[in-house]
Amino acid sequence: MNDYWCIPSKEDADFVACMEDVIDVYELPYNPARPVVCMDEKPYQLLGDVREPLPMRPGDDQKTDSEYKRNGTCSIFAFVEPLGGKHHVSVHEHHTAIGWAQEIKYLSDVMFPDAEKIILVMDNFNTHKAASFYKAFPPAEARRIIKHLEIHYTPKHGSWLTWPRLSLM
Repeated sequence: MNDYWCIPSKEDADFVACMEDVIDVYELPYNPARPVVCMDEKPYQLLGDVREPLPMRPGDDQKTDSEYKRNGTCSIFAFVEPLGGKHHVSVHEHHTAIGWAQEIKYLSDVMFPDAEKIILVMDNFNTHKAASFYKAFPPAEARRIIKHLEIHYTPKHGSWLTWPRLSLM
């Protein structure tokens, strides 16, 4: 059995700077006008059964055959506001910049329309950038959404900082 740890380079100033920034965000007091929202996106493999699982019996787990068939992949988005108790999960067929931008628009316009700023903590995946809004929306709409956000990126090799005291994904 292995214990897995995040082991950054010995002298990685960028890691420390990003980590301390995110920790500072997590120490902010709860403010509904400036909700702190943690976001993560995860690819997920869709699997199907080759054989029917055996029926469950009281006190027993379901017995599922280890052989499976591949049914493609999807991308799961998860947003959690730990101090406010709000969450949102959605599934997209593919991972795209436009899909990410649409999810952030939902976060802004549906989940927190009255917030003065949404403090967003996420990893720095290549689609998690302001440019994605301009790919998805007209420039004025892209700019409106961006101005509603305050983004804090977790350090490279430190995306586990996306979930403070949570283990959701």
